[in-house]
Amino acid sequence: MRSPESPAALPAGHQAEALFSNPETWERLPLWPSTESRLLQCCAVSDETHDVKSFTFRQPDAAPAAFMPGQFITVRATVGGLPLMRCYTISSSPARPFTISITVKKVPGGILSNWLHAHLHVGATLEAFGPAGMFTPAPGQRSKLLYLSAGSGVTPLMAMTRAGHDLGLDRDIVFVHSARTPADIVFRQELIALQSRLPGLQVMQVCESKGDAPDWQGPVGRLSLELLQRLVPDFPQREVFTCGPAGYMQAAQELLLRGGHPAEHYHQESFDLGSTTAGSAEAVAESPPSSTASAAPPIEAASFSVTLAKSKKTITVSGAHMLLASLRRAGVPVPSSCGQGLCGTCKTPLLQGQVAMTHQGGIRQREIDKGLRLLCCSRPESDLVLEL
Repeated sequence: MRSPESPAALPAGHQAEALFSNPETWERLPLWPSTESRLLQCCAVSDETHDVKSFTFRQPDAAPAAFMPGQFITVRATVGGLPLMRCYTISSSPARPFTISITVKKVPGGILSNWLHAHLHVGATLEAFGPAGMFTPAPGQRSKLLYLSAGSGVTPLMAMTRAGHDLGLDRDIVFVHSARTPADIVFRQELIALQSRLPGLQVMQVCESKGDAPDWQGPVGRLSLELLQRLVPDFPQREVFTCGPAGYMQAAQELLLRGGHPAEHYHQESFDLGSTTAGSAEAVAESPPSSTASAAPPIEAASFSVTLAKSKKTITVSGAHMLLASLRRAGVPVPSSCGQGLCGTCKTPLLQGQVAMTHQGGIRQREIDKGLRLLCCSRPESDLVLEL
């Protein structure tokens, strides 16, 4: 006889919820490691707003790829002779693993986002590194959710909502999205359609101004505690996921705390590398990463040898420097994007030795237990062997 806690003994919607929230569910699909580069082929381009496009890709061999809703991929392209990397949140549902979509806002002055809008067409290919990130629902969280987004920060929350629809999840979700004007609301019509098909989903859209839509009937202004209390009076009892510009996320977190929402039930997209919108951090040309994610190095640091198991190369590095920077100085190519322990792109198996790693969410504990380390925020404490 099955125990009452067994997923098979739960109602169908709760079974799906339990499976969906378990990372091991997605790991049963063919893994695409975040350290592995693949060529994706563009199979669709959609205009979401006047300055936002969605690009849908498939793998050339038509293979599926596993990812958790809310994760991102890191794309790499050479534009005008300049190598660029950028993190883009996946906006598609993981329940449709044969394609993967990113939704890109054309950032003023953003080299890669403007290039994608102008040049990426159906049939073209784009290099990308596998899914990474920890901004995703997890087991044991509250069943009532509140999604707060602004601008193109809607993308990870859209992936979660699409997944909930595809899997028939029994969820109580309030989705509050903020935009400059009604014309700037990304996924506006699709969210309204999803609300009509998902009994537990409530969609609320807030605009700073009516713009060219004088008949706009929704709230006008910025998200405030008073507005949130009116729209979602039970928000202190909800698990909150937030994504948007850094200023928006800071303001949202502060107003939630003032309203009595417990901090341990608040989650936000963690990478915002000086860009206008979290979840789509514009990267500059590849360069040695910042070491601000870690404590100050020792005044007198020892030197250690690092052996690269695949290339059979051995180099000497200083214990005062991050491994990624040391490897790059030695001419060893290592994929990376944020350089701050956030994105997970430089995740590498440590076969032997010890490092001091101070990350900011770019690696999960189970990955650490398996021997993976983030090279951008790890200093050597002994001789090492890396799987490179």
